Amino acid sequence: MDFGRLITAMVTPFNAQGEIHWEETARLIDYLIVDQKSDTLVVSGTTGESPTLTDTEKVQLFEFTVKHAAGRCKIIAGTGSNNTAHSIHMTQEAERVGVDGVLLVVPYYNKPSQEGMYRHFEKIAAATALPVMLYNVPGRTVANLSAETTLRLAQIPNIVATKECASMEQVTLIATSAPDHFRVYSGDDAAGLPAIAVGAHGIVSVASHVVGAEMKRMIEAFYGGDPLEATRIHQKLFPLFKGLFECPQPLPNPVAVKYALTLQGLNVGSVRLPLIPPTAEEQDYIKNLLQL
Repeated sequence: MDFGRLITAMVTPFNAQGEIHWEETARLIDYLIVDQKSDTLVVSGTTGESPTLTDTEKVQLFEFTVKHAAGRCKIIAGTGSNNTAHSIHMTQEAERVGVDGVLLVVPYYNKPSQEGMYRHFEKIAAATALPVMLYNVPGRTVANLSAETTLRLAQIPNIVATKECASMEQVTLIATSAPDHFRVYSGDDAAGLPAIAVGAHGIVSVASHVVGAEMKRMIEAFYGGDPLEATRIHQKLFPLFKGLFECPQPLPNPVAVKYALTLQGLNVGSVRLPLIPPTAEEQDYIKNLLQL
């Protein structure tokens, strides 16, 4: 399975009542594919506010996105949790409705050992024919999936990729030693080009909601033999990469990018509690970021 170089972790549009806004979800899918050049969309990941979506909403989103994308890009469903049995159930539901792969986050809160994490992912992968992308984000989960454990998991045929947010050292170690079928993606926009330079295949991005076409040019410039042009684009976009999360103080994802999308004319709505909308100061900051 080739998920491409630029993967967008898609927000979930909500209406004024806090329900999924299906018409706007369709517009967003079209916009991300056509205007922002996404090769793949991740549905119900962190950026999609997966902690506040019900299982029913998640499956509806998977099915709707698959049908509306209609083969124009790949669809990865966020089905991982800190409950192995529940992750298997959601993965099988995602497979039933026709997604192209699943994203499995490192189990959060219960802080499993490396062997526990290995068995968790091994068991889910054995329960599906779908390609699996691991998701290591220790800043959210506390537990870090080590490079060694990732490389063990990469020996499982349908575990095909990882979204790595731990460190550049870990990206390098995995990319250097992984089997040919296994690909590393940066999960940090600000580290995207540096990660590609040390062996990552691409980026799972938040900023690609608003600057995806430029990010695609950056990636293509690097692989096309023009690293100086790739560097120029990265440096230009770097304040936005950082600002969407710092805004001007740390702001939870996807608060900033949802507001940025509304400024672009996409009525994706606000966020669900416990997240809250940006303050007036934060809104002004986001508006300034988009002037890049």
